[in-house]
Amino acid sequence: MRTVEEYETIRRAYFLKGKSIREISRQLKHGRTLVRKAITHAEPPGYRLSKLRPAPVIGPYQKRIEALLDESDQMPRKQRYTANKIYQIIRAEGYTGSAGSIHNYVSRQRKKRKRKQLYLPLEFDMGQDAQADWGVGIVEMAGERVKVQLFVMRLNYSRARFVMAFPFQKQEAFFEGHIQAFRFFAGVPRRITYDNLKTAVFRILEGHKREEQQAFKGFRSYYLFESHYCTPGQAHEKGGVENDVGYVQRNFLAPMPQVDSFEELNVYLHSQCQQDLERHIRSHQRTIQQLWKAEKKHLIPLPESDYQACRTHLVKVNPYSQVVFETNRYSVPTNIREKQLVLRAYPFRIEILAMDAIVATHPRCFDRQQDVIEPLHYVPLLVQRPGAFEHALPVRRWRRYWPAEYNVLLEGLRQRWPDGRGVREFLAILQLHQTHSQELVHKAVRMALELGAAHLDGVQLCLHKLQHPDPSVAELDLSNHPELVDVGTQPVNLAQYDHLLGVS
Repeated sequence: MRTVEEYETIRRAYFLKGKSIREISRQLKHGRTLVRKAITHAEPPGYRLSKLRPAPVIGPYQKRIEALLDESDQMPRKQRYTANKIYQIIRAEGYTGSAGSIHNYVSRQRKKRKRKQLYLPLEFDMGQDAQADWGVGIVEMAGERVKVQLFVMRLNYSRARFVMAFPFQKQEAFFEGHIQAFRFFAGVPRRITYDNLKTAVFRILEGHKREEQQAFKGFRSYYLFESHYCTPGQAHEKGGVENDVGYVQRNFLAPMPQVDSFEELNVYLHSQCQQDLERHIRSHQRTIQQLWKAEKKHLIPLPESDYQACRTHLVKVNPYSQVVFETNRYSVPTNIREKQLVLRAYPFRIEILAMDAIVATHPRCFDRQQDVIEPLHYVPLLVQRPGAFEHALPVRRWRRYWPAEYNVLLEGLRQRWPDGRGVREFLAILQLHQTHSQELVHKAVRMALELGAAHLDGVQLCLHKLQHPDPSVAELDLSNHPELVDVGTQPVNLAQYDHLLGVS
């Protein structure tokens, strides 16, 4: 159907610019018939309902087909009649037309029936209900377009929403999304409705019954909320949160955010959620923030500590002092004697434990077959094997980002002690990172270079001075005691000492 804008363009060209029908047709690439219509009428004619074409073959069977569709709607979803099955039934009853006609008619009728579906308006009590779901978004991260998974939760009464982005929809992300949402809402809703997510549901049973994932049961028990699930194929039962996913995609991710990391992206999304609290809800004549402040008093209080949103695995230490998780290799200190450790996989970090003590923490790697190395883990081994210094992977990785002063220090030590002692001296300085912050050691190295004391003793001395600076002498305010101003500045009378000593 032609638009009013097209008609207007044609009419302006004809009446205001004086162009001919032929010229308009050529320039605008419209048929001359259309051009003449636009000249005669200011807008396209409205949709005219044409007469239904007779269907002499299928006509006598239309009511029968509709009866079969009614019957099909009452059947279990996976046992309903297909268009081909309906064709077979009415063919056996005398239909002589084509299968395509039946398929087209069934398709049109099912579209009409779908449009006829109506939904009830819903009303919720404060603190009682929330809805949660996953959505997908595209962002520019570190210069590349990346697909991210969006966890969305909304409180049904106030419409307060929380959004957090993850690289995947794994269970640890699912739990972390809940935890951060509960923090944002300052409480836990009493019931949360889900579409049948695999991170929560192990098996769908009859009706609303579900066999839930064991880990999800423990999570739900920790926060004391109830879980509720939509009927399969009836996601409209939680349409509010699905609309929220679309709202986030249209409003939070347009224009496309440009970030360097998931951390930066989630800071941005959090700020968008905060701003959205100021939006007015027409049905309430109040802002979301006003409704939420009233609602949060009815939420379940948060527990004293967060649930550990992680997956736990037993891992073995390989000969390179690494443990493997999801094909990636994470380093542990070389002095770890245990061969089997515990790995906790959080959405964005990895923790490795030995005897319930955390011995290593790494950012979680989302690639495959990568070495994730903390160079300090290998320094004690390098001290024992200084000959491997040049080719050791931990050192090569570290040199990419350590301060430029370290290269100056290393070169100076090598020139001073070319027999290998220079490297050993440098490794001893690197060991200072085990007990001091990177920033403090860097300052000490820089100070030692400035003082011309570029060796282990010099760096240690500078560390001590940085940690224990000389106490400064405070100047006394004697404005209220003028009699004391000259005290200490009077010349010393040595004759008094001579008298005490008996010297004449």
